[in-house]
Amino acid sequence: MSFLKVLGFDPEKHSVKTEIVAGITTFLTMAYILAVNPNIFGALADQGMENGAVFTATAIAAIVGTLVMAFLAKKPFGLAPGLGLNAFFVFTVCLGMGKPWQFALTAILIEGIIFIILTLTNIREAIVNAIPDALKNAIGAGIGLFIAFIGLQNAGIIVDNEATLVGLNLATPSAWLCMIGLVITGVLFILKVRGAMLIGIIVTAIIGIPMGLTQFNGIVSLPPSVAPIRFQFTFDQVFSLDMLVVVFTFLFIDMFDTIGTVVGVSKKAGMMTPDGKIPGVKNIFMADAIATVVGACAGTSTTTTYVESASGVAEGGRTGLTAFVIACGFIISLLFAPVFLAIPGAATAPALIIVGLFMLSPIKDIDFDNFSDSIPAYITLIMMPLTYSISDGIMLGLISYVVLNAISGKFSKITITMWILAILFVLRYIFL
Repeated sequence: MSFLKVLGFDPEKHSVKTEIVAGITTFLTMAYILAVNPNIFGALADQGMENGAVFTATAIAAIVGTLVMAFLAKKPFGLAPGLGLNAFFVFTVCLGMGKPWQFALTAILIEGIIFIILTLTNIREAIVNAIPDALKNAIGAGIGLFIAFIGLQNAGIIVDNEATLVGLNLATPSAWLCMIGLVITGVLFILKVRGAMLIGIIVTAIIGIPMGLTQFNGIVSLPPSVAPIRFQFTFDQVFSLDMLVVVFTFLFIDMFDTIGTVVGVSKKAGMMTPDGKIPGVKNIFMADAIATVVGACAGTSTTTTYVESASGVAEGGRTGLTAFVIACGFIISLLFAPVFLAIPGAATAPALIIVGLFMLSPIKDIDFDNFSDSIPAYITLIMMPLTYSISDGIMLGLISYVVLNAISGKFSKITITMWILAILFVLRYIFL
């Protein structure tokens, strides 16, 4: 029981079974990064960025970050190298700017150190507390739409369309498997079956076997070595303009992706105080910062708090025990990678889609008749899925909040922190 207490578990408020189910559920919805991250870095394979090494580095970053989240922050959040951030690493910094991947890893190391400093000085916490309640509610709902969109993409239901940017595709086996899984998971929720999300993922993956979507290529394998990519830093361009731009961009994207995720999921989990603050948010950010530094040392891109944590929260996860189970999942995955990677995106997509529904509930707390709040909230909400970016949704929403309220003469609603953030965001869009 003392071990559980260290994780913030209270037997009078929480259930061990619920926390374990929540942790497994979150892990399964996050596990795709173990396959996706090496694939993205595969574009740098000819430069020495080995896929197997990236797989192991991805797991190490997730394990360390999530364990710090479990024991330090005691929150039910999982961490892993972030999508979008890895694409910026590979396709913008390395392939676009022509920089070696060692340069990008050095930028991530610097970013992580800066994050630790910002966290220790409470600057990140001040930023979160400065966000108005209307925007906090919109962030949660926007994240819901965003992760539902990710789920539909993973299943191949939403696809590219040259005329309309996106289109509907129901003619593939993955789309059918996702719809079958959506029905199964939906029925389980309607019948109030505990562990509905996890059961839905497992059953859907099994159904995918005869459809040729779930393919097992072994059971046990030793984790590949990270020797080719670990501690591969280069400090000869630390004070260059390119390094400044890259570090600043990593910093911005990571900070507001994390803030958006933490605010949105915490709102849904009821972990916010009545005045809109998140208890222990400093330790949450510290876990994120430490994980980024560890990930850079292991040889992977920026580690961030995952939106998919919402799936575990929806299952009732509320303490560090959930995060501990998530970390255990990544530890096990190092030895049983073929099994975990066999779960297709179409099998986890229904969980993301349904969690998107759960995340929409904060909308009811937005006063839509107060347009000085509701218009920025609407911009925040709608721009997350449309720009495929949590951080862009937050930045555009906050800029619009400051501009609309300032022009309307409602200066009392705008704090100094919000003025500073709005100016920084505008400069970011102008120069970056």
